[in-house]
This record gives sequence, C-alpha cells and structure tokens, in this order.
Amino acid sequence: MHHPAPPPSGLSDAAAEDLALYREKFRRRLPESLDELHGPTQGIVDLPLHVAWSGMTSYDMNKPRQRMGLYRTVLHEGLRDDLPRYLDRDLLLQLWPVLRTLVGRTVRTVWEDAFPQLASRTRAAA
Repeated sequence: MHHPAPPPSGLSDAAAEDLALYREKFRRRLPESLDELHGPTQGIVDLPLHVAWSGMTSYDMNKPRQRMGLYRTVLHEGLRDDLPRYLDRDLLLQLWPVLRTLVGRTVRTVWEDAFPQLASRTRAAA
C-alpha cells in the first residue's frame, strides 16, 4: 500500500535509515481513513500524559491557538488509538493549511502521502 519514500540525497546510509524508521513510526499510527477521526471539536480536552508529556495537558477547543496546539501535539505524540479519540476529520481538514507549517516535515509528509485530501486542501488554500 505505502512505498517508502526515497531518502533525501546527501544523507549517509545510517541517517537515511534513521529517517526511514522515523517515518515508519508515524505511518504505523495512521488511521485507515480520515473518517475514523471523531475527536471533540469544542469544550475542554485533557490529553493523557503519554501524549502531552512536555507541556500543556488541557486545551480549550474554543480557543484557536489552543486547538492548533492540541492538533500539533497529537499528530506528533499520539499513538494509533489517540488519533481517532482526539482528532476530528473536518477540523483537521480545516486546520491543515496552517497546521502543516507547524508540524515537522516527516509528520507532514506521512499524513499528506496517506491522505491526498490534505495535500489538495493545501494547494486550494495557496
């Protein structure tokens, strides 16, 4: 289903292997479909410590900056079961053109490769 992306040129074999493993870590967490994402869209959301280990654990979904922070945190730190619990399909699509600039390149690439509708939202917003 997914083909590993070729390593960026100029990387040593070890660095390319590390990057491939890092990508695979995020790829394994992906839902089968964005339709599985039914997380909250309003109110206060408390993330578990295994997701929000480095900062805020409680987010007000009615505050745009906190909502964006929750999505960024869950995309980076959430495990497979966390993604449907804390992310919402429609909200992810809405936030993606900005959110994609706040997440790491690997997270962005893995999600856009798996879900072309995210990449197309980006092009439409440009």
